[in-house]
Amino acid sequence: MSTGILIITHPGIGSAMLSSARHILPDCPLRIRCLDVPNDAAPEHLQREAADLLDRLDQGEGVLILTDIFGATPNNIARRLAEPGRVNVLAGLSLPMLVRLFNYPDEDLNGLCKAAIHGVMRGIGQCNGA
Repeated sequence: MSTGILIITHPGIGSAMLSSARHILPDCPLRIRCLDVPNDAAPEHLQREAADLLDRLDQGEGVLILTDIFGATPNNIARRLAEPGRVNVLAGLSLPMLVRLFNYPDEDLNGLCKAAIHGVMRGIGQCNGA
């Protein structure tokens, strides 16, 4: 068993990031699903859909939810689903975050959170000309 990952973002962002990460590391065994949150969607309906996805992804090791922007609707939906020890939520989805997670498929929920945060931090750098 492994920790599941649910990506909740504005339309197209999560699936594009996931597709790119899978292009870089095609053999990731993590169970990952994406949920798009359209601007005109009813949050209550999407909350139920997200809860259903959580139940399918959680095989006893918990689920890490990744969202694009802290405080935006996708993040607000995710935060309502947070459950200590079972569902952790991180905002600030990035490609370095996903690639880092792909490299640690056997980590537990807390370990995946730390790996994701480390991936984001290592993915930021100033790149001046030579």
